[in-house]
Order: sequence, then structure tokens, then C-alpha cells
Amino acid sequence: MTDYQLTPTVDLAPNEKVKASFTADRMTYWRDMAWMAVVAMLAGMGVLWAIGNPHVWTGAIGGLAAIALRGWYVMSDEMGVRWDLTDRRLLGPAGRDIALREIEKVRRLGSAVQVVTRSGDKHLVKYQADAPAVMAQLERAKRG
Repeated sequence: MTDYQLTPTVDLAPNEKVKASFTADRMTYWRDMAWMAVVAMLAGMGVLWAIGNPHVWTGAIGGLAAIALRGWYVMSDEMGVRWDLTDRRLLGPAGRDIALREIEKVRRLGSAVQVVTRSGDKHLVKYQADAPAVMAQLERAKRG
């Protein structure tokens, strides 16, 4: 079994330079978890209301507990993820290696930046404190 690598493992080519690194922002992570908790709480309450349960408020507790547990459990992995932008490629966790000329689209999904390749592969650079700035760097690099 292979361990999941949280940082780029691909070797740089001769004379290739890392121009920027993107890591998850802790406050952005917790803000996203808070929004997920709100949605889970409302969904839990809505389901209980729809089935006629007189204790609708317990849906809020369940939704909050589920997202709090998820946030605590996943945080160490998410905070350890790093993407490196070089003058030739975008390198990511688990051996991701994307040539800049292969990047078709760069778009924002909340606090994440989605990179779509010409072949249709999609990659998320998650929990970015300034997603528009990350997008701008990727767009500039893509154009050369």
C-alpha cells in the first residue's frame, strides 16, 4: 500500500524554479467548516421536520456534531497539503504534475481554486485565504 503524499514528490527539471507555493489557510478552513455546519444543521432540522419528528432541534445538534468531528479529523491532512507553481508546471500532492500548457481553465469554488486540464482532469487547491490572487498567479503562469 502506498502512503498518500501531501506535498509534491515530483523532482524539478534542471533549471526549473518554484515561483510560488500554495498551502491551506487555517482560518479559511475553519470558516468553511462553519458554513458546512450551518448547512448540515439546517438539513438535519429540515429532514426531521419533513418526517414529522417533534424534536426538530436535534437535527441542528447532529449536523453540528458531524461537521465538527469531520473538521477535527481531516484538519491535519488538509493543513499539510502543498501545491508548488514552477516556471513550467503545477506540482501537487500524490504525484500530481500538470504542465502549464495543459491548464485549460482556472476557476474559483468558494475558498478553493479549481484547475481543469485540457484532458478534463480537475484538481482543487483548497482553503486559500486569497483565492483570487492564487487564480491570478496561475493565469499569469499559464500565459507565460
